[in-house]
Amino acid sequence: MSYDFHVGQKVVCINDTFKHVSIDQLIRKGTIYTIRWVGEYTHYVDGTFIGVKLEEIHRGNDDGPEGYGAADMPYRASRFRPLVKDKIASLRKLLVPTPDAPAEPKVKTKKKEKV
Repeated sequence: MSYDFHVGQKVVCINDTFKHVSIDQLIRKGTIYTIRWVGEYTHYVDGTFIGVKLEEIHRGNDDGPEGYGAADMPYRASRFRPLVKDKIASLRKLLVPTPDAPAEPKVKTKKKEKV
């Protein structure tokens, strides 16, 4: 999945489920948020991922009973998608070829001989 997020962008949460976590993570599926930080983040338990921090939520220090000591840990970007105002226009962009797209292979077909 490609993450084309930027600071100030509106995103919608598409996944608010956290396996094996009993502490409320504050995000809600279907809710719109604003990105205040985006980048690569490495956590010693969760590994390296592209993360986002949200204007509406400051997670504070993760030092509770299930915490890992991270300060204002970002959410995985895969939990969000960009908020799209014009859904049709965003789908039209998929039809436009990109300059770095591989060229379509030319298929040679045999011509039928007339009998």
